[in-house]
Amino acid sequence: MYIPRYLQDFITRISRSFPVILLTGPRQVGKTTLLQYLASAEHPPRSYVSLDEYGPQLLARSDPALFLQRHPPPVVIEEIQHAPNLLSHIKPRIDKSGKMGQYWLTGSQQFQLMTDVSESLAGRVGIIKMLGFSLAEERGLPRRSEAFRPDRITTDIRGQEIIPLFERIVRGSLPRFAQADPPPIEAYYGSYMATYVERDVRLLKEIANLDTFRRFVTVAAARVGQLLNYSDLARDVGIAVSTAREWLHTLEATLQIILLRPYFANLNKRQIKTPKLYFSDTGLVCYLTGWHTAKSAASGAMAGQLLECWAVSELYKSYWHRGREAPLWYYRDKEKREVDVLIAEEGRVFPLEIKLAGNPSKRDAAAMEYLERNGVPCGPGVVLCPIGNPYPITEKVSAYPVSEVW
Repeated sequence: MYIPRYLQDFITRISRSFPVILLTGPRQVGKTTLLQYLASAEHPPRSYVSLDEYGPQLLARSDPALFLQRHPPPVVIEEIQHAPNLLSHIKPRIDKSGKMGQYWLTGSQQFQLMTDVSESLAGRVGIIKMLGFSLAEERGLPRRSEAFRPDRITTDIRGQEIIPLFERIVRGSLPRFAQADPPPIEAYYGSYMATYVERDVRLLKEIANLDTFRRFVTVAAARVGQLLNYSDLARDVGIAVSTAREWLHTLEATLQIILLRPYFANLNKRQIKTPKLYFSDTGLVCYLTGWHTAKSAASGAMAGQLLECWAVSELYKSYWHRGREAPLWYYRDKEKREVDVLIAEEGRVFPLEIKLAGNPSKRDAAAMEYLERNGVPCGPGVVLCPIGNPYPITEKVSAYPVSEVW
């Protein structure tokens, strides 16, 4: 059964403004399903071809002109990163035609693909990012008009108990688990990792020892919500620091991880400049780190990290699934004052703390108040936590159900 995605209307709208759209995101988040659903509603239906398949990929690489003749627009071309040479052949065709929405492309990695797209299709392509289901999408809730922000909080609160919330965290947000016959979690993510390593990783980077790379991903998963330390990662895996940097770059390029960058507002010179590490899907984190049940995950040593990783991922979905860049940052200084997330928009920052606590207090708002006392223009702030109903903590900070971030 198809579950509507919040990006549907945006894709339809942007396709009227660009001859090419590119939908990027990790594997298995539903990119193809979404585009095929939208394509089937067109008259006549848009055709489809996948470059994950050997035959089309070989033809696209060896004879891109013939490939495009065999698959004329309007068309969906899946996993374009397997044949980036197609992009330069698409350009003269769309320039000659002048029609909008001719090519819908998908891709499972960002950086090199973005470079190829910007060089070949500058000004001709609308780029959209997509992750797995948000909790609200999976619930089938109507899309709110704006992305999440503390000053936009609504009154239709549906707070969720901690164990059901951790059930969602453990199984992750990939659409396969929202179907009526979900697969065993461990078997699915084991296959997912094997496919990811064999296809996407090898496409980006020649890695001699894939078992060492898998161990590296596991070690990185154990550090979600923490400051990124390349030296520690390299030491624990037994690789060079330069290798750790390259492999983190690969994980970011394939949207498996999200690096949340620090916010600078010229407060002082004692701010931390290191990004924080998150995975885009908590199901993969739980699989890699051995948290297989909601009960064990909610009471285990990584419970706070898992909740924070899930909330940060939901925040990115709130923006990306509306076709927007996510203006998300964090703050930390050498006195260990920290705000987990800052939403920086319209000349203000909106501070968010993420806590595994049922009764957050003024102490949890202290770092937010520090920012405002030191000249940062702050809007309302929230402490996101597993509670049922919101309540005020200070004049400008409220506790709010973390499950309502959408």
